[in-house]
Amino acid sequence: EFKANVKGLAKLAHIFKLPAVITTSAANGPNGPFLPEVRALLSEAKVVARPGEINSWDNSDFVAAVKATGRKKLLVAGVSTEVCVAFVALSAVRAGFEVYAVIDASGSWNKLVEEAAIKRMVQAGVQPVTVIGVGAELQGDWRNPTAEQFGPWMGENLPFYGNLIGSFMAAKG
Repeated sequence: EFKANVKGLAKLAHIFKLPAVITTSAANGPNGPFLPEVRALLSEAKVVARPGEINSWDNSDFVAAVKATGRKKLLVAGVSTEVCVAFVALSAVRAGFEVYAVIDASGSWNKLVEEAAIKRMVQAGVQPVTVIGVGAELQGDWRNPTAEQFGPWMGENLPFYGNLIGSFMAAKG
């Protein structure tokens, strides 16, 4: 489920042409390389290799890459909600960004840890969101040109919706 949500978020970035910055700490060490499926979906994304900083905001190349997008609203996801997501989200808020933590595209080893991380972030102004919520908010209106890609994306990422979009596509011919 986690991996599917991560890939779903990457597909949203692709559909809506959102700038993306990919980073991992110590890719040749304990954290391993970034998911190849996501890199393939976001082939144009800036990739920042951090030599070891746990908080990606502590890496000047990462901060420069984020600022280079020109965006003030950030969607953040990571392997660990309590560490990877919370640390960078809290730092980005302090730097003046509006931050949305995509909780279901971020990992956690138990519910208590996840809830504590979310509470900490919310107190600092980070807004928790889900992949489906992000997609629907970006789409905004079914008349937008991205609907041709977004409808099937919803079917892939929200199983019960797959029935609706499947019948619509069949009727459409």
